[in-house]
Amino acid sequence: MAYITGLTKSKKEWTPEFIVAIDDETCIGCGRCYKVCAHDVLSFEELDEDDSAKMFMKVENAGNCIGCGACGRTCSKKCFSFAPVEA
Repeated sequence: MAYITGLTKSKKEWTPEFIVAIDDETCIGCGRCYKVCAHDVLSFEELDEDDSAKMFMKVENAGNCIGCGACGRTCSKKCFSFAPVEA
């Protein structure tokens, strides 16, 4: 399997991993990932359950993801899954 790769500033090969999914069972809707993403990838979603609303994040614009992984690094619940793009 060949993946799309790039180079870092120091000329090391780098394979970006793009957002695939967010586990909405684990996500607490804190918004840290939303605040750190500068590419409008994420949005909030509200789920009404038994007279209580739960907020969680969802992938709104997956095509905007640049594979930096900042959202996953800021997530205290480790809700994100990532994968490289095949060439």
